[in-house]
Amino acid sequence: MAQSTTPVPGTTLSPVVVTANPIIDRVLIDPFSSTSAVVSESQLRDQNAFDLATALRRTPGVQISRYNPVGGFGGDQGGAVYIRGMGVSRPGSEIKTYIDGIPFYMGVWNHPLLDLLPVNGMQSITVYKSPQPQINGNNFASINLETKRAIEDGIQANGRISGGYFSTFIEQVDLVGRRGNVDFMLAQGHAQSNGHRPNASGELNNVMGRIGLRLNANWSIGTSFLYVNNQARDPGDNRLPVPAVAPQYNTQAGMVSVFASHRHGNWRGDLRVYHNRGEGNWLHQPGLEGNQFNNFQMTGVRWKEEFSLWKGGAIIAGLDSDWVSGDSRFNRVAPAPQGSFNSPTFRVTSPYIALSQTIDLGKGWSLVPAIGMRVYDHSEFRTRTSPHAGLSLISERITVFGNVSRGINYPGLDAPILSSLIPPLGQSWKQLSAEELNHAEVGVKLTPMESTQIDISLFIDQVKNRYIFGFPPNVPPPPQFLNLGTYVMRGAEIAIRQNITPNWTVFGGLTLLDPSIDNLPYTPKRAVTAGINGQMGPIRLTVDTQYQSSILALSRPRAAGAINTEEVDSFVIMNARVSHRMPMLGKRGEIFVAMENLLDANYAYRPGYPMPGRWGQIGLSASF
Repeated sequence: MAQSTTPVPGTTLSPVVVTANPIIDRVLIDPFSSTSAVVSESQLRDQNAFDLATALRRTPGVQISRYNPVGGFGGDQGGAVYIRGMGVSRPGSEIKTYIDGIPFYMGVWNHPLLDLLPVNGMQSITVYKSPQPQINGNNFASINLETKRAIEDGIQANGRISGGYFSTFIEQVDLVGRRGNVDFMLAQGHAQSNGHRPNASGELNNVMGRIGLRLNANWSIGTSFLYVNNQARDPGDNRLPVPAVAPQYNTQAGMVSVFASHRHGNWRGDLRVYHNRGEGNWLHQPGLEGNQFNNFQMTGVRWKEEFSLWKGGAIIAGLDSDWVSGDSRFNRVAPAPQGSFNSPTFRVTSPYIALSQTIDLGKGWSLVPAIGMRVYDHSEFRTRTSPHAGLSLISERITVFGNVSRGINYPGLDAPILSSLIPPLGQSWKQLSAEELNHAEVGVKLTPMESTQIDISLFIDQVKNRYIFGFPPNVPPPPQFLNLGTYVMRGAEIAIRQNITPNWTVFGGLTLLDPSIDNLPYTPKRAVTAGINGQMGPIRLTVDTQYQSSILALSRPRAAGAINTEEVDSFVIMNARVSHRMPMLGKRGEIFVAMENLLDANYAYRPGYPMPGRWGQIGLSASF
């Protein structure tokens, strides 16, 4: 909730209260008729989010898996995000994650690690639920975290501290400011918990910063950095004996980038050069597996230009180029053999261009057709293309849209690493081609009145050429990597936001998924999110509820013939946050209580891994 006043000399006005959406901030439709869901800083606060899973688990079309209250166990199923049935492969992922448009994920195993992606210091998180080649490439869906920016002269500091059940402690601070031609941001966060059962502990630490310098009215330069250091334990299947030493997954990574941007009227663009490196280490694995150490590094360039050459026209053009490499060491327990692998360097270069045209139809209506293409050049695999097109019919109250796009997802370094672990596979990974997703979506955005917003979309995704490895008789001899996997996903999403009074807003979202195969994990046939928030004097209340139908758990392995029979039951969970404004602590000063799982539901994201019952935190927020 934000408060604003319009000062007039000699007049004192009461504050005007603007109520924020309790679940997501909005559903966006861009000039290319592509849709995205945006979670803003106010939703992160109202949902008491301290990592990416808690920030997105209520977003329509998004599912998560986790083991612990704090920390995502990246060595298995304990820390992942899934979007409309995508991202369910392991190893590897069709979902890529970005910070300010820069890729940041586990480069060796080609999938996101949630603990690498802090949410403190972020002004928004955007979920792109389909291939959107005009935004980014080499994925089927993506998530971008946007860091805070100073929007006016001066310095503002924000802080939060809270503690509660399971010895949970969270601390977050950020500082943003602008002085003359210089703007800057600095943020730091820490979260830890002993967990709700033995070996369910986790700890997250991060620090990030940015500084920019405006050279003149048109040009700016700057640099940014991020460092994270985390650990999460695996509490284990409660149907089995507790291990003497629990597995744990430790992550550490850093990123640095430099950028130059310009704005000349309706022509703007930026160039970013980045380097990141990190590690994800899986320690104390069961049996003889011992410790696995994984190191990755990524270097790349992001260049994007946006301009208009004629009335109503908009052109986006750019070039992305990324180099990724790494190594893995397998320190197994004797008599199991030791092992190591130094990966090759994979390069993906993808120029792209997209064009949209706004056509004025009169009487408040406009038509916006769009078309574009992204081309991929890979250092190891065949060149592919991602065409896309869209069409929107727009008025003040109604937008009807449709889009088609092709997603391309190349095999990652996991393919040669698996070949080194399974020698009969040899060099067969080199015969692979990119995975492909053909996406189509139609929908409507309705605003029948200022207080009501309705978003409806129907979509179909056809996944082709999923890469797998196998042995006869599951695949033709000899043992090899092949592109064989295919399935179709049909679905629908409905989201409704209603302001019931000037101070109160309700939200409801429904996602329906219908895959063509019956063993797709983390794909509920029905998922519902609902929430309400508002203000009563100094008291602010936010309540959100999530329902998810039963699902298969455990990600789809890439081994041919692998089946998945693990299932978790449907569940309903409700959370609430109550705060009392404290002006002496600044504009955002408050004391708050945040409760999770108010209904004390018995639920899990994996069989044998129950999540906490009713638990909560109490804390303070301040701003200066």
